[in-house]
Amino acid sequence: MFSELGAHSAVIAPLRVRRQTLGALTLARSGDTFPLTENDLALVEDLAHRTALAVDNSRLYASVQSTAELLQRSLLPTLPDVAPLGIAARYVPARAAVEVGGDWYDCFAPSDGSTAVIIGDVTGHDLPAAVTMGQLRNMLRALVCDRLEPPGDILRRLDVTSHILYGGHTATCIYALLESGPQDSWQLKIANAGHPPPLLVSHDGDTRYLSSGHSVLLGIEPDTSRPSITYTLAPDSTLLLYTDGLIERSGEDFDRGLARLRQHAAALTREPLAVFCDELLAGLARGGNDDIALLAVRVPPRD
Repeated sequence: MFSELGAHSAVIAPLRVRRQTLGALTLARSGDTFPLTENDLALVEDLAHRTALAVDNSRLYASVQSTAELLQRSLLPTLPDVAPLGIAARYVPARAAVEVGGDWYDCFAPSDGSTAVIIGDVTGHDLPAAVTMGQLRNMLRALVCDRLEPPGDILRRLDVTSHILYGGHTATCIYALLESGPQDSWQLKIANAGHPPPLLVSHDGDTRYLSSGHSVLLGIEPDTSRPSITYTLAPDSTLLLYTDGLIERSGEDFDRGLARLRQHAAALTREPLAVFCDELLAGLARGGNDDIALLAVRVPPRD
């Protein structure tokens, strides 16, 4: 290599950091330039040290980011089979941060034969937020399995319990129950504690946000009354729960993000549920800088 470059002098310095060698830095001179001498060694050593630190910091950042994402995903559940309902979920971490976040979703079948769907977002983007997310998820599961009560009452109990045991945190949360109704319809009983409204998309592409019955975030007024609202879902419609990272953009009005989500979802309503979720993320996730969790439920078509 040196002969091909026509080098007449060279210095090779190891890239050492934290008791390991990451590589080597090679400097060579050719042509009519002055040869490298011992007087250049201090400069070469300083360059090698700075280069080694930059490479090591990049490796550490990638490793921490990967570990944070693995931890976040380990706290999210494996979706159950809730046939005849279709269900799909996605989680996308914030690429600009190495901390774990507080976004979560959940789905399971209580003892009464209904299907529980949940999504939430703990305030913050750090390890305490992830820990609180895990605590809230487990407490909510326990309350739902123990008490067959309306969603609003369950969220109130969750708020009181979490305030007593783990006070000082706030979170948004949607808890909903899906039950089969007459003429192939489905009943949705839902309570919303400060979370962005769910989006309902019909098979024909009509969209509407289920915005009735909002109440304050968890952790603000623990003993506040929380309403439960009931909706009828038509056959082959799709219910989308999501966290704010899917719609919020820096310096943009919140309503504009909601309108953008409606447009994308309406165009995808007849796609398979997995494609529906993937295409939503492909079209909406690129401009954001926050974690994204989404949970989509599709009602079966008319029998």
